[in-house]
Amino acid sequence: MLKTTLNGLSVAFERRGSGKPMVLIHGYPLDHSIWDKVTPLLESKADLILPDLRGFGQSAISPADYGLNDLAADIASLLDQLKIEQAVITGHSMGGYVALAFAHAYPQRVAGLGLVSSQAGADAPERKAARYKEADHVLAEGVGDVAKNMSAKLTADSKLQEEMKLLILRQPAKGLANAVRAMAERPDSTPFLHEFRFPVAIVHGLNDALIPVDRAREVKARVKNGTLVEIEGAGHLPMLEGPQSTAGELLKLVI
Repeated sequence: MLKTTLNGLSVAFERRGSGKPMVLIHGYPLDHSIWDKVTPLLESKADLILPDLRGFGQSAISPADYGLNDLAADIASLLDQLKIEQAVITGHSMGGYVALAFAHAYPQRVAGLGLVSSQAGADAPERKAARYKEADHVLAEGVGDVAKNMSAKLTADSKLQEEMKLLILRQPAKGLANAVRAMAERPDSTPFLHEFRFPVAIVHGLNDALIPVDRAREVKARVKNGTLVEIEGAGHLPMLEGPQSTAGELLKLVI
């Protein structure tokens, strides 16, 4: 992987393919490798940039708390360093929250928006409280329980569950805790969805146990230029459970 310094932190990323720039932002509690099945299907049409968000994968852990706007600023700084003025910004789950924050803060830099297994709304008070409890638990007990519990919620595929469990176990506890708190504090992005002037491609699994497909349909109904593919049999990982359908939808943003 490549390494650079963004806003004072060492951040790792991969770059592959050629064509229109597209950033692929992973979700929680994962890293850039979740895109491995779709990148071969995209790289002939897109210049793919795949970061590990701060505190995940090979990127440094932020010593202080941060918000989603800070993660969006990291992406903007990465694009600056790569001398890319405008890109398609695609995010999975938490990565979708980062993509929405980026689109709100830097709309002129967005050539298109991809949302995979994500949503626009903020957490309800009880969900917010549960996230803070989870952050405290991870710091006290490590990532073992997250690996066990999240892997079963991410997908019903037993082989994929084991792969995700191993991937989550490689993530640092403080990185996960910081991210959980950032998600808890995210604002409601719904009010500005109608302002988007760029195309929006939405991908969602019909069997998603973490974010119901209705959340994707709500986003589709509010954006001016949006498409939605609902993948039969897929859970929260359509890029791994239905890579062809996922890539086909995202390709609409680069061709």
